[in-house]
Amino acid sequence: MKKTLLLLVFSCLASCQGTKEISSKNIYKPTKYTNSITADELKTHLYIVANDSMEGRETGSIGQKRAGKYLISQYQKDKITFPKGAENYYQHIPAAFLNAKKNENLPDSENIWAYIEGTEKPDEVIVISAHYDHVGTKNGAVFNGADDDGSGTVALLEIAQAFQLAKKNGHGPKRSVLFLHVTGEEHGLHGSRYYSENPVFPLKNTVANVNIDMIGRRDDAHANSNNYVYLIGADRLSSELDEICKTVNEKYIHLDLDYKYNALNDPNNFYRRSDHYNFAKNGIPAVFIFNGTHADYHRKTDTPDKIEYDALTKRAQLAFTIVWELANRENQIVVDKK
Repeated sequence: MKKTLLLLVFSCLASCQGTKEISSKNIYKPTKYTNSITADELKTHLYIVANDSMEGRETGSIGQKRAGKYLISQYQKDKITFPKGAENYYQHIPAAFLNAKKNENLPDSENIWAYIEGTEKPDEVIVISAHYDHVGTKNGAVFNGADDDGSGTVALLEIAQAFQLAKKNGHGPKRSVLFLHVTGEEHGLHGSRYYSENPVFPLKNTVANVNIDMIGRRDDAHANSNNYVYLIGADRLSSELDEICKTVNEKYIHLDLDYKYNALNDPNNFYRRSDHYNFAKNGIPAVFIFNGTHADYHRKTDTPDKIEYDALTKRAQLAFTIVWELANRENQIVVDKK
C-alpha cells in the first residue's frame, strides 16, 4: 500500500513538473529580446542616419531619400517585409498634400514602413512610429538631427530586429506590429497625418501608437542623471495604456518616468507637437516617449557624438517592452476616456 502510494505521488510530481516546464515555454517574456537592443548597434545606425551625407534629411530631399534607402536595407537584411496591401516599403506622399496647409514648396516625399504579422490576432495592429526627417542644411551647415529624430529612427530599427528575433524563436507577436518612419514632421506632422488619412490598415483595427521622438540626450532638468524619460499622452485616452507603461518599466527597465509634459496645461503643448497626435485625435491611444529639449535642439550641433547611448538604449528598450505587452496581452486595451 505504501509502495503504491509513493509511486502515485512520484508520478504526480513528475507530471506536474512537466506541465510547469511546458507552460513556462509558452509564456511571452521579453527580456531576451529586450537585451538584443544594444548601444553598439544603435550607435552604428545613428552615425549613418545622422551623417553629413544625409544632408540633414530635409523632407523630400536627396539626403532624406538616401537615409530612407538605408532604413529599408536594414529591414531587408533582417528579413522584415513591408505591410500586406502595400507594393513596397514606401508610402508615397505627393507634394500637393505636403504643401496644402502651408505652401513651403516641398517636393514629393515618402513614409517608410515595415511589418511583422501577428500570429493570433493579425488584424489588430500596434503602430510604433518615429519621424526620420529633419531640417536640412542652412548657410552651408548640415543640421544632422542626431537626437531629433535620428535617435527615434534607429530605435525603430533595433526594436523591429528584436521582434523579428522573437518571431524566429517561435515567439512572434500575437498582434501585428507596423514600424512607421514618417516624413514631414518638422513641417507640421505631415507624414503621420497622411498615414492617418490613408492607413494601410483600418484605423478601427489600430490598437495603439507608441511614438518615439528624441530619446538620446538629457535636458537641463535632469542634469545629474540620464536615467529618465518623459511620457506624454498615455493616460489621455486609455488608463490601461498608462498602466502598461508604468508596469513594464517597473518590471524590466527601471527608468524614472517624468510626467511633467503630460500636464493638460503644459505651456509647451508637446502633446500636440509630435506624430502620436495624429493617432490620438482619431481616438487611438498613444504615448509619446521623449527626453526633452536641450541646447543643441534644432541646431547644427545636434550630432551623433553627443548622444548618450546608454540612455538611448534603455529608452528604446522601454518602447519595445510597451509594444511587446500591447501586442501579446490577451485582450486589447480599451478607450475609456474622451
